[in-house]
Amino acid sequence: QLQLVESGGGLVQAGGSLRVFCAASGRTFSSYALGWFRQAPGKERESVATITRDGGSTFHADSVKGRFTISRDNAKNTVYLQMNDLKPEDTAVYYCAASRLAGLPRLSYNYNYWGQGTQVTVSS
Repeated sequence: QLQLVESGGGLVQAGGSLRVFCAASGRTFSSYALGWFRQAPGKERESVATITRDGGSTFHADSVKGRFTISRDNAKNTVYLQMNDLKPEDTAVYYCAASRLAGLPRLSYNYNYWGQGTQVTVSS
């Protein structure tokens, strides 16, 4: 069992930066691939970034590539999403999720545990 709690969201102006965190409880954190997803009002949940169990490989969606960076610290049971040069279209609830699959799972149904989400709002 793994419990995930996001934090660090908030309101920021376009062009600004935010770093969202996801802290996990459980002794098997390093056994999970991790992902960040987001869901804007009226839109489907989409994958933003994914990281392998050991943090050695990452995936970033084209819409955030070069602006967002996913990372993890297995000693602290935490995964991060650094978001730079934020745009109004990045406004959404951001969720972290954990998957038992190896590699870089990208589909939401491949994830076994989810956090409650943190709101990120980017004003123009």
